[in-house]
Amino acid sequence: MRWIWIDRILELDRASRCVAVKNVSLAEEVLHDHFPATPHYPFTPVMPNTLVIEGMAQTAGILVGHANDFAEKVILAKIAKASFTAAARPGHTIQYTATIDRIDATGASTSGVVDLIDPATGSTQPMGQIELMFSHIDHNRAGLAFPEHNFVFTDLFMDLLRQSGFAPPAHLGAR
Repeated sequence: MRWIWIDRILELDRASRCVAVKNVSLAEEVLHDHFPATPHYPFTPVMPNTLVIEGMAQTAGILVGHANDFAEKVILAKIAKASFTAAARPGHTIQYTATIDRIDATGASTSGVVDLIDPATGSTQPMGQIELMFSHIDHNRAGLAFPEHNFVFTDLFMDLLRQSGFAPPAHLGAR
């Protein structure tokens, strides 16, 4: 994973709940393409919902990985539901709250709520709901070979954990 779509983890309760935030800024190039000015409409920058889903997938994926001390490679297998009622604009903070519905050796299913925080007013409003399914590919039944190293939970994710005040498991070392 090259891009991380969350800025900070606020809560991380093992196999239960993870809360993370993303501050939306015009410094992110992707906002300039969504949506550019036309002869009939002004420039209207919004965070694409696909990237909001990715932010929830990263939040929920960290929660699923943390349940077993990041010993397994956790990949997004399915977006079961994604519904949105608002759009994130520059200046907003997106708050992701992910919970585990089910987890076992083959994978996990999660539910998530996305809220928008407007720092200017301090108000919070619902933005959407996202349900995701993850696979523990180390336990896949297809017989496919995957790299031994954990290419999902990279140094970027471990740094995010550290910077958010959560220590990575000892078996991962300093990485």
